[in-house]
Amino acid sequence: MAIEVKIPPMGESINSGVLAKWYVKDGDVVKKDQPLFELETDKITSEGTAESAGKISLKVEAGAEVKIGQVVASIDATASSAAAPATPAAAPVESAKPAAPAKALAADTQSPAVRRLATETGIDPAAVTGSGKAGRVTKGDMIAATEAKPAEAARAVPAAAPAAAPAAAAKPSGERQTRRKMSPLRQKIAQRLVAAQHEAAMLTTFNEVDMSGVMALRAKYQDDFVKKNGVKLGFMSFFVKAVVHALREVPAINAQIDGDTLVENNYYDIGVAVSTDKGLMVPIVKNCDSLNMADVEKQIALAATKARDGKITLADLEGGVFTITNGGTFGSLLSTPIINPPQSAILGMHSINERPIAVNGQVVIRPMMYIALSYDHRVVDGKQAVTFLVKVKQAIEDPARLVLGL
Repeated sequence: MAIEVKIPPMGESINSGVLAKWYVKDGDVVKKDQPLFELETDKITSEGTAESAGKISLKVEAGAEVKIGQVVASIDATASSAAAPATPAAAPVESAKPAAPAKALAADTQSPAVRRLATETGIDPAAVTGSGKAGRVTKGDMIAATEAKPAEAARAVPAAAPAAAPAAAAKPSGERQTRRKMSPLRQKIAQRLVAAQHEAAMLTTFNEVDMSGVMALRAKYQDDFVKKNGVKLGFMSFFVKAVVHALREVPAINAQIDGDTLVENNYYDIGVAVSTDKGLMVPIVKNCDSLNMADVEKQIALAATKARDGKITLADLEGGVFTITNGGTFGSLLSTPIINPPQSAILGMHSINERPIAVNGQVVIRPMMYIALSYDHRVVDGKQAVTFLVKVKQAIEDPARLVLGL
C-alpha cells in the first residue's frame, strides 16, 4: 500500500514554502516518524516526518517551491518487511566495531542542527558521546567535539576531507562572487525590517546600566539556583522582569496601532530575539508577569532550543507585546534595534564592559552596559520612552526593586 507524503499545514497564514532539503534518497527504506525533509516558509522552518515505515519514492526535487497539502513523495509500506533481512547481511562488515551500528542508528534520528554541524565539520555524530536523552547527540555535544578535538574528529572521518577539495577546485579561476537565492524566511525578515522603518516614526533613546548588583546576586545565589531549578540564572530573566515592571509603570509602551485605533495591551508576553543559522527569530515567552525567574529562564532556554533546532511553531512566535534583543552576546557595544511590528518598542542589550564612572564624587570601575530603546513615536512620546528606560535601569541596578515592586 502506497502512503502519500504531503506538506503538512503550518498555520492559516502559510500557504507555501520551499522544500529546502531531503534527509533521505529516492528508494531508501525509512522508519515511522523518521525525518524526511526540511521545509522553509516565510515564517518558520520545520521538518516533515514519515507516517509509516517503507520504501520511499521522491516526487519533488530539493529546492522546489511546494504548496501546503502537496504530495512530495510516497511510501510503499509493504517494502519495509521485505527490506528487513538486509540489515543482518551488512553486519559482518562492521563486526570489528560492534558498538557502531547502535550509535549510527541514534545519529539517524538527530535534529537538523546536529546534521548541519556534521555536514559542516565532517564530524560523525556516531563518534560523539551523547549527553541527551537515551544517549542522543545534541548540538552542544557536536560543538564541544568541534572545539575540543578538531584533529581527532578529522581523523575519525577521513573520507570527509577529500570531498571538500573537488568543490573548491571546481570554481572557475578568478571567480569573486557566489550567488544563491534568499530563503523564504530571509526574504520575509528583509521585508519586515524595511516595512518597520518605512511605516513607523522610529526613534531611539539610550541609557547605561551598572550591572554590579545583578552580577553580585548571580554570583551569590547561582549554585543554589541551579540545584533547585536545574537551570542557570542568566541576565535575560532580570531584563524580562525589569521590562514587565517598566511596562506596568509606563503602559503607553504596551500599546500598538491597528489602522486608526490605538490598542492597549494588558498582558505581558515578551519576545526574546534568538539568532539561528536561518536568521533572527523572536519566540514569545507568555505571561511573564506571572512567571518567576526560574520559569523565565526555562521558557527562554526551551524557545531558543526549538528555534535553533527548527522545531519552532507559529504559536511560539505570535502575540508578543514587546521584544528584547541582546547584541552583547556577539560583542556589540551599542546599536539601534529595529521595532518588531506591530509592537511599538524594542529594548537592545549590549556587551558588559568595565569602565570608570563617577559614584558619590569618586571615580570607580564598574561593569557597565549600554541599553537602547527604539520606539514608534506615533504611539510613544519622548518622555514616556525615557521614563520607561529609566525604570528598566533602576530595576537592574537595584534588583530588590523587582521583588518589592518599586
